[in-house]
Amino acid sequence: MKAVIYLDHAATSPLRAEAREAWIAAAETTGNASSIHGSGQAARRVLEDARERLAGVLGCDPIEIVFTSGGTEAVNLGVTGLWRAPAARGRAIVLPDGEHHATLDTVAGLAESEGAEVRPVGLDRRGRIRVDAFAASLGEARLATALAANNEVGTVNDVAALAAAAAAAAVPFHVDAVAAFGHVPVDFAAWRGDPVGRGGLVAMSVSAHKVGGPTGVGALVVSRRAVLAPLIRGGGQQRGLRAGTQDVAGAAAFAVAAELAERERAQEAVRLAALRRRLVTSATSIPGVELLGDPEERIPGNAHLLFAGARGESLLFLLDMAGISVSTGSACQAGVPEPSHVVRALGRSEEEARQVLRISLGRTTTEADVAALAAALPDAVARARGSASGPRSAGHS
Repeated sequence: MKAVIYLDHAATSPLRAEAREAWIAAAETTGNASSIHGSGQAARRVLEDARERLAGVLGCDPIEIVFTSGGTEAVNLGVTGLWRAPAARGRAIVLPDGEHHATLDTVAGLAESEGAEVRPVGLDRRGRIRVDAFAASLGEARLATALAANNEVGTVNDVAALAAAAAAAAVPFHVDAVAAFGHVPVDFAAWRGDPVGRGGLVAMSVSAHKVGGPTGVGALVVSRRAVLAPLIRGGGQQRGLRAGTQDVAGAAAFAVAAELAERERAQEAVRLAALRRRLVTSATSIPGVELLGDPEERIPGNAHLLFAGARGESLLFLLDMAGISVSTGSACQAGVPEPSHVVRALGRSEEEARQVLRISLGRTTTEADVAALAAALPDAVARARGSASGPRSAGHS
């Protein structure tokens, strides 16, 4: 069987051997971390060690880590929890264009069922949130949310400036750092700066499987000063913000993967950026192919390309047949043949929003992988452009 060239690390990254070993070791510890007997306290020690280690990577206090079932739940808890907080005021949610569907759909649900007013904030042509427009939208808002780095086009936002604007307006601010974590610096304390009251950066979402940890594990960093309403009730675990028996093995594996990702991050960023530039140079030598997003201030391994005259679905199918895995966008939406809302937010047409691929490199990507993609692209593009409509698909954490 021909080996698959995996270039969809933004969807999920291969499980690290060290994380697998940590999961197995922790899973062999019998006991509920909420039990007071010796077995329970042994599990508790493993859990709290993982919480402390993850906090060290994220730049927060251990008590501020709330483990979740993944990035999507973390986003839901961060946004909905701030909206429903007892002391929350106002009716507006500041929502930049181009956010992940975990945020978009959560806010849409709050608008439909609880009367939230959505205040959109535009992106610039490179996919960056306009800080001045963001700040101007904050007046008397109930909360604000934003991506640290766009999960599709890869552009990195100025989170510290966004957080400072939210702090000045005394508006609680949630950051979705799922796509950024492990690839660019993510530091809750540094981004938060000198906290004033309950405004500014108070919550931040991350996910384990994006950094080589297991799927089904994530975390929400919740400031000590923040007041959130829980989504899951039934116990006092994790400051009362998420009830239920905690996933000790998942937490242990997440902590190991996070430490390794952070230890490798700077060196990997240089390596992956060089591979990305090589890939982009090769791809854009094909007429009508264009890189979207910021050319440099982006997730190092992200190459988001527009192929004029070729449907992204057709290209994905053709490359998949050649043994190369890429994506048309977020994995949470990739099974649905819809134009990319992120590309539309860049001011592009609906047709252009159907002509994109997201190619994301990771720690297992080699020069040979990039060369194989470069070799396969010209024929795939020619064939996709020759197809009237291309094959249609059937169908975040």
